[in-house]
Amino acid sequence: MHLPYQSLVVILLVGLVAGWIAAKFMTKYGMGIVGDIVVGVIGAYVGNWLAPRLGVHFGTGLVRASLNATGGAIVLLLLVRLIRRV
Repeated sequence: MHLPYQSLVVILLVGLVAGWIAAKFMTKYGMGIVGDIVVGVIGAYVGNWLAPRLGVHFGTGLVRASLNATGGAIVLLLLVRLIRRV
């Protein structure tokens, strides 16, 4: 699979923004650049898997990717918080 460098940069930037927004929403502070990127990118996978199954459609393009990634990152942080409590 060939991934152009521009696509990789977009994925990392969307992941950074989504992870930062999710961390601010859930914990009131960020988790650092690397932590925000990791949460955002994993959250993007979670969001892209979960949103269609819930019947949620955000549109197309970068807005959809950002909203899916942010929603998935929030769900991911909720799951991590629940697992840590147990």
